[in-house]
Amino acid sequence: MSRDGRWRTTAALLGLALLLSACQSSTPDPNPSPSQDLVTNLVAPWSLLPLADDSLLLSQRDTGQIVEVSPSGIKHRVGEVPGVVHQGEGGLLGLAMSPQPDPTTGILSIYAYLSTAEDNRVVRMPLLGESGSRTPGPVTPIITGIPKGSNHNGGRIAFGPDGMLYVGTGDAGNRGNAQDPASLGGKILRTTRDGDVPTGNPFPGSPVWTLGHRNVQGLAWDETGRLWASEFGQNTWDELNQITAGHNYGWPVVEGKSSATGAATGFTNPVLTWPTSEASPSGIAIAGTTLYMASLRGERLWEVELSGQPTAKALLVGQFGRLRDVALTPDGRLLVLTNNTDGRGSPEPDDDRVVEITR
Repeated sequence: MSRDGRWRTTAALLGLALLLSACQSSTPDPNPSPSQDLVTNLVAPWSLLPLADDSLLLSQRDTGQIVEVSPSGIKHRVGEVPGVVHQGEGGLLGLAMSPQPDPTTGILSIYAYLSTAEDNRVVRMPLLGESGSRTPGPVTPIITGIPKGSNHNGGRIAFGPDGMLYVGTGDAGNRGNAQDPASLGGKILRTTRDGDVPTGNPFPGSPVWTLGHRNVQGLAWDETGRLWASEFGQNTWDELNQITAGHNYGWPVVEGKSSATGAATGFTNPVLTWPTSEASPSGIAIAGTTLYMASLRGERLWEVELSGQPTAKALLVGQFGRLRDVALTPDGRLLVLTNNTDGRGSPEPDDDRVVEITR
């Protein structure tokens, strides 16, 4: 090759390199997120529960332990919930705090959703002591007989604006549970804080609030009192549903949205759907009419504007790995809980963690 040819080749390569460099430098990070770790080195955490005194309670699925985190980030082992049996996706799952103290003792209770050797169930324990030295009191079963399996165990629990306990369950790997009105699997349940069937439930004598769910993972209410639920699909579509008492959400006849014709007549469509690669949704939290949805396989936080026609925007894509839960503190701070040590993620040093995200 002549010297002139070599010069042209070198110039072309230099120009290409400069072009690539310019393209890279002019493309900002699409998901910048000022953030700080509040606590690290958690083991397969599942539920994130902020308390009024700025401390946090966390469930660890595999060990059955409840961990308290002080406002300064100090971890304290509250205790191990009796009877927890970890298998597959089962173990110690959702946590919720009673909205009012016990009328007799004046003590607040913590509710936990757990897998035992026989079933999934919800139990109640008085939360004794002060921040930094809390311990659980005696366990009282509240709801028993929820089907369990190696997967699809549901597990999210929350108290609604009406003071009732709402429980998201899964079909436990048996698709027929979701459409069986006698089964507690594949449902959203509504009970009193003692586990009784309250007035106003759509099916007389039954705790079932809605049916036709595959695996409910998130429950939250917006400022207008509407209940929303996130749900794992199978291979195609994950869902965000607006929940209405007595409605049937279609599983296993329908995954995602249906045409509401033929066999699907009478099923309620999800409000939004995502490919499973972009979601695998877990916990949700709502500030006003803005919903935040943690995603596991999708490794992102979805921000959904619920007013008008709901729209979704992806945040934190790939920044923290798998996200299991999201919560808002009483003073409005946004927290996410990672889930990279559950055997399906790729843990970074100090995983798992609670991260505060600057909105």
